[in-house]
Amino acid sequence: MHILPLAAREASACLLSWPALSSLLGPGTRSLRGARVLLVPCEALTGLLSGAQLVIELREDTELLQDTINSWNSTDIPDFILLGLADTAETQLGLFLLFLLIYLVTVLGNTGMILIIRLDPQLHKPMYFFLTHLSVLDLSYSSVITPRTLQNLVASTKSISFLGCFTQMYFFIFFATAECFLLSSMAYNRYVAICIPLRYPFVMSSRLCYVLLAGSYVPGLVDSTVNVILISSLHFCNSNVISHFFCDLSPILALSCTDTSGIELVILVCSAFSSLSLIIISASYASIFYTILKINSTAGKRKAFNTCASHFLGVTLFYSTILFTYFKFKQSYSLGKDQVASVFYTIVIPMLNPLIYSLRNREVKNAVLRICRKEIAPGH
Repeated sequence: MHILPLAAREASACLLSWPALSSLLGPGTRSLRGARVLLVPCEALTGLLSGAQLVIELREDTELLQDTINSWNSTDIPDFILLGLADTAETQLGLFLLFLLIYLVTVLGNTGMILIIRLDPQLHKPMYFFLTHLSVLDLSYSSVITPRTLQNLVASTKSISFLGCFTQMYFFIFFATAECFLLSSMAYNRYVAICIPLRYPFVMSSRLCYVLLAGSYVPGLVDSTVNVILISSLHFCNSNVISHFFCDLSPILALSCTDTSGIELVILVCSAFSSLSLIIISASYASIFYTILKINSTAGKRKAFNTCASHFLGVTLFYSTILFTYFKFKQSYSLGKDQVASVFYTIVIPMLNPLIYSLRNREVKNAVLRICRKEIAPGH
């Protein structure tokens, strides 16, 4: 094996290949399996190797070191290592069972919501048209993240291929960005229903609904394509260990050894463009709340607020975690805090949305009863 000193004049740190470290430390370092080279103090290695039956070749050959870094500095790396959420087996098992339960509820809840809306003609309205696609997006981006997370929680190796990592990133950004703009379309729908109810049938036509839907998916497509092309072109020479449980922007940017300020600026511009959805939502709800306050009767105010309460709660939960996680540069990345926020919007919120939009919605509950009656008494 080879231990390569980083500096010829003062070999205070060395690049150590994984096979070399594995042979020294034994199987207890499986969480780092797949790492190409590791940066370790040479003084510590001297003490570690003193009693080992190994022949070690120390080379202060800067040319060899440069070749090693150059080969690692390319994007042609075989895989990344996802550190995940926990180190101990007991914690990993507990998280596996919890996330598995959440994912099953997510699949059942969102699939059930889609089927209920499709099967009941009385729910064929603009509001439920958007709600159907919200369930599709929740189910989609949860399925991009959660199954892989479950696999890593029980697997001995936590590697993910270069292609697999950026494929996961691409679809996650696509679905998440599309959901941002879909939520703004739903907010506009609520604005028309409450602020100009007499014009609602004419404004919220089928044609406009499909235009708003296309306006949700197209920005997601553009955002994901631009981000993935830029980040996949980076050189990764700091490490191939991702300090996260999925391939997200901030932890992968942190691995790059090249200047990422230009790419961060592009990402910030994309984020600013995506924030247009939040501006639309804010403007819509400002008008909605102003209209509700002008209603004289308490019952009228309560009825008007109930029509948008579920969507307002869903938007608040989704955007609070999104803003906390992404509106900052990689130097502000905090492993613990960002992972908690990421778990919430990638795993928990897709489960909560069907519950939020169904438990407080009388029309959905009545639709379930009608469908059940048809199944029980199909001849009537």
